[in-house]
Amino acid sequence: MRIAIPLADGRLAMHFGHCESFALVDVDAGSGRIKGRNDVPSPAHQPGLLPPWLSEKGATVIIAGGMGQRAQDLFTQQGIKVIVGAPAETPEALVKDFLEGSLKLGGNACDH
Repeated sequence: MRIAIPLADGRLAMHFGHCESFALVDVDAGSGRIKGRNDVPSPAHQPGLLPPWLSEKGATVIIAGGMGQRAQDLFTQQGIKVIVGAPAETPEALVKDFLEGSLKLGGNACDH
C-alpha cells in the first residue's frame, strides 16, 4: 500500500491542490508497518492532473485535509481511496493513526 499525503511545511496541507510536495509512504499491508517514505515535488497546479499523476506513482490511498467532490471522484476513478478531513499532522503520525483506525477526521476543508 502506498499512501499519498499533500505537504506544506512538513505537515498535511489543508488544500491538496496547492501543496508544495507529496509524501508517498509505503506500508506493508500485512504488518501495518511503514516501510519507507519518499517526498516528491508537486507538479504545477492543473485541474484533474493529480489523480492520474499519483496513480502513476503507485498511490492507493490519499489522506487530505480538504478536497472537492469532483477531485474525490477523479481519485476514485483512478483506484485511489480518499480520506478527507485529516488534521495538519506529520505524514508518519497520519499513517500510523490511519493504520490503527484511530485517525480523527473533521470536516472537509474544501467546498468546491
